[in-house]
Amino acid sequence: MLVIGGGGREHALAIGLAESDLVGSIHCCPGNSGTAKVGINHNLSLDDIDGIVKLAKNIKTDLVVVGPEGPLVAGLSDILTELQIPCFGPHSEAALLEGSKLHAKEIMNSLNIPTGGVIILNSESDIKQALSSFKPPWVIKRDVLAGGKGVVVTEEISEAEDFIIQSINTDDFVLLEEFLIGEEASMLVIMDESGYVCLPASQDHKRIGEGDTGLNTGGMGAYAPAPIVTPAVKQRVEDEIVGPMHHYLRNQDKPYRGVLYVGLMINEEGAPSVVEFNVRFGDPETQVTIPLIESDLAELLLATAEGRLSSIDPKFSNKSAVTVVLASKGYPKESLTGLPIKGADSQIEEGEIKAFIHHAGSDFNDQGELISTGGRVLAATAISSDLRSAVEAAYAVIDEIELDGSHYRRDIAFRAL
Repeated sequence: MLVIGGGGREHALAIGLAESDLVGSIHCCPGNSGTAKVGINHNLSLDDIDGIVKLAKNIKTDLVVVGPEGPLVAGLSDILTELQIPCFGPHSEAALLEGSKLHAKEIMNSLNIPTGGVIILNSESDIKQALSSFKPPWVIKRDVLAGGKGVVVTEEISEAEDFIIQSINTDDFVLLEEFLIGEEASMLVIMDESGYVCLPASQDHKRIGEGDTGLNTGGMGAYAPAPIVTPAVKQRVEDEIVGPMHHYLRNQDKPYRGVLYVGLMINEEGAPSVVEFNVRFGDPETQVTIPLIESDLAELLLATAEGRLSSIDPKFSNKSAVTVVLASKGYPKESLTGLPIKGADSQIEEGEIKAFIHHAGSDFNDQGELISTGGRVLAATAISSDLRSAVEAAYAVIDEIELDGSHYRRDIAFRAL
């Protein structure tokens, strides 16, 4: 198996794959200090598509699992498919569902999939008039890959105007979207042309501060299953969103083989709307979803990459999982890196409770010391029969970690609790 990426998502995938009897060895590109414990890391840039393809051929991989969106948009899956190397991750055209928010909106509108209204703004637009079309807070989205940070949600008109002007100057246009009211949830849907499987719904925590306050981040924690997605809500998500999208994608010239991340807003009546689509596993949602898959992960991903998902009947745990992200000083702005980390081996295994560390922005220096290398450094993940004990275990583990200036939210899963 060759896992592409170097974050907590990829560490979670590597751990899940390592539990499979089908897997002889795991390679990660570039990986991190966590993936180094379950496989072999290869120091290649995610932009080096040719290098990644060469690596896949050299190690004679049976499956490539692509974590981040960048290589998918750049066409990695297209090249691997031409070489008859199975790839879990869609082709570049389908990857535009994440690569272009405007493209995704156009498809949703054509399929009558519920989503917020949108206005496209460029240098000739009347910004004040456009802002008056929607009630605050305003949602402004750049139409580029921005690592989860190309979105501003604000009630301050000056902040909205500044980001709109800045985005138009950078990208030529920007999307002004209707703010959807309700509670957010994420659903990861594995699909190919033969069928689809909805994984347990989760809830991410995007804001840096407690109570969902402060700046947007790549995600400060998550838990699953999310109780807001009741059986009735899940059925509506399938009927109104997942089903139409799968029908559309399976009828394209090239099949969609991978995971479709459906970012949802659930209103008080239980009606779901789409906030966004991503074309890969979410981070940190993956860290709480993979542990809840009881069946063979490698078999599931390989079957999808080969277009035979309908032959697989995956089983899921009824336990709860939670992950709490430890961020470096300054995150989500300028992150302080290169600092030593202590306590990263902290873990709990007591009866049905299991808690451990997912590595993300961490690596070893020349002296073999564990150091921080990114904004989101580590995450404490716990699994238990109930959410409250899982949360307690995750915080017990993260409290053991020492990293100067680091911080984490202390209210992960507060909505469910």
